[in-house]
Amino acid sequence: MPTKNSESTRSRWLVKTEPDCYSYSDLQRDGKTIWDGVTNNLALKHIRSIKKGDSVLVYHTGDEKAVTGLAEAASDPYPDPKQNDVKLAVFDIKPKKAARRPVPLSEIKALKEMSESPLVRMPRLSVMPINDREWKKLTELAGL
Repeated sequence: MPTKNSESTRSRWLVKTEPDCYSYSDLQRDGKTIWDGVTNNLALKHIRSIKKGDSVLVYHTGDEKAVTGLAEAASDPYPDPKQNDVKLAVFDIKPKKAARRPVPLSEIKALKEMSESPLVRMPRLSVMPINDREWKKLTELAGL
């Protein structure tokens, strides 16, 4: 379960996206989108724990493999309206700030304080909690 932000009661998350499919720039252009397409059971469990107002780091997969921006959950989770399966959950997300500097996975893996992060330990997981220590380091490196 994610660690609560000491400055508020909100949780912190990281979501992954293939930038060729939907990038942080696309989110900025659109102003808000439905975060959908997740089918992994653990990732869906995490989506069901997200609350409106939670902070979210957006991570680009593929060739880029980097934290690229800060976003906010714009809704609580709800059943995917495009699917006929109540197990598939989605949430609305809106952009907050692009990273001044994308933080590449190679740099993240080299950090001792990130060694237990799901981002390092579970590279295929598309939605994951980020604890306070990890959040502080990632946002600091990204200039967020």
